[in-house]
Amino acid sequence: MTERYIAIVEDDENAVLLLRSYLAQYEQENKCRFNVVHFPSAKSFFEAGKCDFSILFMDIELPDGNGMQIVKKLREHDSSTLVIFVTNLAQYAVKGYEVRAFDFIVKPISYYNFSLKLSSALECLEENKEVEIWISNRDGRFRLLASEIYFVEVMRHYLTYHTANGDYTVLGSISAAANALKDAPFVFCNRCFLVNLNHVSQVRRTEVTVGGVSLQISRQKSAGFLKALNDWLAGGH
Repeated sequence: MTERYIAIVEDDENAVLLLRSYLAQYEQENKCRFNVVHFPSAKSFFEAGKCDFSILFMDIELPDGNGMQIVKKLREHDSSTLVIFVTNLAQYAVKGYEVRAFDFIVKPISYYNFSLKLSSALECLEENKEVEIWISNRDGRFRLLASEIYFVEVMRHYLTYHTANGDYTVLGSISAAANALKDAPFVFCNRCFLVNLNHVSQVRRTEVTVGGVSLQISRQKSAGFLKALNDWLAGGH
C-alpha cells in the first residue's frame, strides 16, 4: 500500500481538525494510507526544509503570508506537488491556476466535495506515477524520484544518492537500494555503483559517464551492464 505524504498549511485549528478527520475517513473508506503533516504558518512550512509532499492543502489567508505567494515560491524548486487551495473566497480560484494549482475547495468544506477533490488528485498521481523512494537522515525525510537519481554509491555502510537536486547520504545497503529501484532502469557497473541508464551519456571500455561523472565498469559487471544498456537503448529509450 503506497503511503502518500500530505501537508496542511492552515492557521485555523478547527479547519485543521476537520481536514484531518476527512482524511482519516477517506483512508477507512478507500483502504489507503496518508502521512499528514500540519504547518500553522508560512514560516513553519519553509523552515521544515526540503520535505516533498504528494498533496498540499494550502490556506490562502495566513497570518504571515499569502498562500498564492507561498506556492509561487514553492514552484521555484517543486513542480510535482499537487496543490489544493482552501479558501473562503471563490474569486481566488482563478488566480490559483497561475501557480499551477490542481484545484480549490471553498469553505465551509463538506466531506462529499472534499472526497471528490482528493480522489481526483490521487488519480492524477497514479496516472503520472513514477518510481520513487523515501530516504531518511539527520536532516529529515526526503522523497527521491528515480528519474532524478544519476547513480547510487556505497561506501562502507553508507549510501550516497547522487541526484539532479544534490547528494543525499543515508545509512543503508546497496542491495536494499537496488531492490527499492528494481522497477526503474538501474544496473550495477561495479559493486559500489548502481547506475541509472537514463543518465548514461558515454561508455568507454572500462568507464561509463553518468551525470557528468566517470565511473569504472568492473570486469565482473561489464557483460551484464553492457547488455542491460543495449537492451534499454533497443527499447527506444
